[in-house]
Amino acid sequence: MEYRLLGGSGLYVPVLSFGTATFGGGSDFFKAWGNTQVDEATRLVNLCMDAGLNFFDTADTYSQGASEEILGKAIAGKRHDVILSTKGTFPFGAGPNNQGSSRHRLIQQVEGSLRRLGTDYIDVYHMHGFDGNTPVEEVMHTLDGLVQSGKVRYIAASNFSGWHLMKAQSIADRYGWSRYVAHQVYYSLLHREYEWELMPLGIDQKVGAIVWSPLAAGRLGGKYRRNQPLPPDSRVAQGGSPIPQMVVNDEHLYNIMDVLDEVAEEVGKTVAQVALNWLLQRPTVSSIIIGARNEEQLQQNLGAVGWNLTPEQVRKLDKASELPTIYPYWHQRQNTKLNPLPKFY
Repeated sequence: MEYRLLGGSGLYVPVLSFGTATFGGGSDFFKAWGNTQVDEATRLVNLCMDAGLNFFDTADTYSQGASEEILGKAIAGKRHDVILSTKGTFPFGAGPNNQGSSRHRLIQQVEGSLRRLGTDYIDVYHMHGFDGNTPVEEVMHTLDGLVQSGKVRYIAASNFSGWHLMKAQSIADRYGWSRYVAHQVYYSLLHREYEWELMPLGIDQKVGAIVWSPLAAGRLGGKYRRNQPLPPDSRVAQGGSPIPQMVVNDEHLYNIMDVLDEVAEEVGKTVAQVALNWLLQRPTVSSIIIGARNEEQLQQNLGAVGWNLTPEQVRKLDKASELPTIYPYWHQRQNTKLNPLPKFY
């Protein structure tokens, strides 16, 4: 297992991390992801650690706390050997303060996550989304207080716009507070919008990317094919995809799959392993979150490391997955001397 620094921090994380949204199955949405309980979760955690993967990601909203509770039991006795990541911001519980990133709520949610995880500190704590109602100064000051208290060691954002992230970093720098070291983002061969602004920002501000849904909710796993019905056991068919169908161009997906098939045959790997390996060679990527409903899926995903695509194969996949940018990015790309692109090769 390869380890990389998490953004501008001194924390090394494995390039593959394990997402536990499959733990719990507390709603129809999450049941479509999985319904893993403590015994199976413990086996999956042990398999991960045997492979050198010690970074586990969850969130308070995953099955309304059940994912955190199950993960906490699965790592019992191993706490100091693992890196724990969880998140707050989205709706949890009832009442007028059941969402957002106010001081009142962040302290409450961190305390709840610590209790459910059975630990006294969180290694990486994410704002699951941007809160446009709470002053950014309040959010960053609260997060810095949580770091100073020892309850949180590093802070991260998730699903932010470029200006959201940059404003937060600027305020943190102004007051000498803790800054975001990572940004958990959606990024895959099917959707490469992350490259347009968030990747250059990550390079400039030393914010590492932790990639969620690297296989586009399973669409890049090999089951979605031209002129074939939607797999009935898939998350998409069961209504559990975090990526709305309205942003998916099926013909574009099938064209990518054609090239993935070619490259997979060349390297003797599965299409899913190739899609994951492509991401591991992109700038700013610190870790990719893989998920699994069972041990077989986990073993397959772990096979994405320990080898690399050639630059020629990466270019082939880039060409197949490229889409026109929107304004102002197409305008900026007319002069790449003034606006250099990230160094992909």
